[in-house]
Amino acid sequence: MEGWRVGGMEREPYSVVSFRRRRNACGAKRRANNHKQCSEHTFMYYKDGQLARFPEIGEGNQELADAFFNYYGKVFEDGALTAREKSLIALAVAHTVQCPYCIDAYTSDCLEKGSDLEQMTEAIHVAVAIRGGSSLVHGVQMLDQTRRLSM
Repeated sequence: MEGWRVGGMEREPYSVVSFRRRRNACGAKRRANNHKQCSEHTFMYYKDGQLARFPEIGEGNQELADAFFNYYGKVFEDGALTAREKSLIALAVAHTVQCPYCIDAYTSDCLEKGSDLEQMTEAIHVAVAIRGGSSLVHGVQMLDQTRRLSM
């Protein structure tokens, strides 16, 4: 697993913040139920600490896990793109695929590699533009269908 690295996880992950907002939104239910946690918020899908445990995935098939982590490490080495540029790309992609683990890891990684907030935000906007454009271009399909059905 050489080359596999997880960004710092010292601060509270995004998923915990989201969970707390959802939990607080049902305060009336909790008060009505003697301040017990609302049953719909007893399980959190994204859990603090799981990202650091990612290498444990090899328990099911160590050979495949090792192959993945070796590949992963190679991908993020300096090449035609610097490791810093690759981290910015990874951060943008993480937002596109909406992976809280990746967002936390690559936010930390970008900062460690010298990116600043402005660069990271710009990378995210590139991802948003591509994602939005790919959704919007499907509107042509709707236009075609509307024209077919309106004739």
